[in-house]
Amino acid sequence: MKLIVSVFMTAFLFLFMLVQPGLLGRVDAQTLETVKIYKVHDETPVQVALKYGVSKSKIIKVNGIKNNRLTPGEKIIIPKQISQKEKDLLARLVTAEAKGEPYKGKVAVAAVVLNRVKNDQFPDSIHQVIYQKRQFQPVANGMINKPAVEDAKKAVNEALAKNGQITDALYFYNPDKTDSKWLRSKKTIKKIGHHRFAI
Repeated sequence: MKLIVSVFMTAFLFLFMLVQPGLLGRVDAQTLETVKIYKVHDETPVQVALKYGVSKSKIIKVNGIKNNRLTPGEKIIIPKQISQKEKDLLARLVTAEAKGEPYKGKVAVAAVVLNRVKNDQFPDSIHQVIYQKRQFQPVANGMINKPAVEDAKKAVNEALAKNGQITDALYFYNPDKTDSKWLRSKKTIKKIGHHRFAI
């Protein structure tokens, strides 16, 4: 029995190396539940990052990419950054909070949530940040439960792909819709559409 298992494992590894030569020597160990194998078309690492909502630097590191170049037909690993469930939740928040705002503003709203996850003042997951008491109006009024629109999904992918390069803001608000002195006391670092982004 041990001989059969050993032969099977050897054959599996041989076939894997034929399909993706050099891959075993250049990637960090990951389980199949956390990665996706993607066959590259005529794309750059940035385009793949935006498509899947994963940071470009993570794609480059995991795949050992040199000179920022991908070869059409090459198979690369797309590491999982957040769960599909959290991605959908974030897109629903963006849909509700940034309705009628420019696309750039939608990306910035998603970035604020991601910045909070990384900041010690806030909870450690997208779900916890969004559902933190009295933080986002769509949670209180039920709009968070409405389906996400396509440009909100795209904005979330872009915010994930650009990983902290959008804004340093931890807050956003529409001055026409809030009279919160506390929010207005925060330092505004960016204005996009009707929203003010603050730290």
